[in-house]
Amino acid sequence: MNIFVAKLHFDTQSEDLQEVFEQFGEVDSAKVIFDRETGRSRGFGFVEMPDDEAANSAISELNGSELDGREIVVKEARPRQEGGNRGGGGYNRGGGYNSGGYNRGGRW
Repeated sequence: MNIFVAKLHFDTQSEDLQEVFEQFGEVDSAKVIFDRETGRSRGFGFVEMPDDEAANSAISELNGSELDGREIVVKEARPRQEGGNRGGGGYNRGGGYNSGGYNRGGRW
């Protein structure tokens, strides 16, 4: 089972996650996600556990627990929605000349 772990301290490393989850059973992988540009932790990660029973036990025990001084959120990871709206504006969203967002017409 793939497990999502959020609200991690920025100093928490993948090895720390692995160590915590190994208390509940075998861990195939544990990974804290880092920003590619800054190299800083993004505050979340994923843990893969082959035994669903051990994974569910880890989720129920660790959700809301403290790790490196932060109360973490632990839940089953869900696949990303295909083509879903990720929110936010993006580039060139209205406003410029001839976009209809601003009329400089001569009627004062």
